[in-house]
Amino acid sequence: MQIDVINKEGKSTGRSVELPDSVFGAEPNDHLIYLAVKQFRNAQRFGNHKVKGRAEVQGSTKKLHRQKGTGGSRKGNLRNPLYKGGGAIHGPEPHLYTFKMNKKEKDMARVSALSYKAKDNKIKVIDSLEWDAPKTKEGVALLNNLELTGKRVMFIVDGFRDNFFLSVRNLPKMNVCQLSDTNTHDIVNADTLVFSEAAAKVFSDTPSDIEAEAAE
Repeated sequence: MQIDVINKEGKSTGRSVELPDSVFGAEPNDHLIYLAVKQFRNAQRFGNHKVKGRAEVQGSTKKLHRQKGTGGSRKGNLRNPLYKGGGAIHGPEPHLYTFKMNKKEKDMARVSALSYKAKDNKIKVIDSLEWDAPKTKEGVALLNNLELTGKRVMFIVDGFRDNFFLSVRNLPKMNVCQLSDTNTHDIVNADTLVFSEAAAKVFSDTPSDIEAEAAE
């Protein structure tokens, strides 16, 4: 698919970039997108919730009374979970929520998310994000020119740009990511993807790992 390259004013530069159908026109796999987003969110969980079992709470370990002959039930000690202050039964223990996904599954999930954005015309390509100095007002002006004010926008660049990042980091709903660091969660979460021209040309100049996996 052909995408017109625009400038900071939102006007066409007369150039275009070819985005391969193997990455931006593939048949989406909804289940893999679900798994990739779930894996990302699960990795954000601390999983450090904890309660004390009967071996960890304070209290005497002496048997409360003899086993037989009292007419009452059998009792161990005060750490019994049935008593107030006793240990918890089958309580939560610290653990991780992450799970494994194969590399091909992750790549296909990312391809599926990109294909959905392309299908919905939610991809833009801008000629350059090289700025002379960090100025937040220029970041605001850029969003206005691209008609993206108030939307969740993900800028995908070929390399880190200090001045651009400093100009937009305080703007709400903004995300700047290097092409090599993109993930399915951030792509799905964004309303619009804005590629730098250099980042977009990576797909057409040299086949990426994503494209190679999708073509198999």
